[in-house]
Amino acid sequence: MSVFTKIISGEIPSYKVAENDDFIAFLDINPNAEGHTLVVPKKEVDKLFDLSKEEYNALMSFSYKVAKAIEKAVPCLRVGMSVIGLEVPHVHVHLIPLNEMADIQFSKKVKLSKDEFQSLAASISENLEI
Repeated sequence: MSVFTKIISGEIPSYKVAENDDFIAFLDINPNAEGHTLVVPKKEVDKLFDLSKEEYNALMSFSYKVAKAIEKAVPCLRVGMSVIGLEVPHVHVHLIPLNEMADIQFSKKVKLSKDEFQSLAASISENLEI
């Protein structure tokens, strides 16, 4: 069972941004930038391209909606997307507010307090159009 499956089941707490029957989006607790969000299918699948075409397209559609909400909630030049998948064996999309190239490189991290995480998650959720 992956750490993301534990988050989905509620075994591990998260700063949830959005959720439907198939996907969940929550703030990354070790973010590259303020607003860095993970979008995860509830079905535990290791690799992005092991998803069916329908599941893949649904994941991208859900990610699009979350990215649009991030753009409204977090001052940034754009929202970048990265799918790496080596750190957790469960498909996940990184949506990262970008103001400079270094924001997407997973080398520069920001620290946020619990209150900042909660406020940020609420702000993104309020801007979600699903």
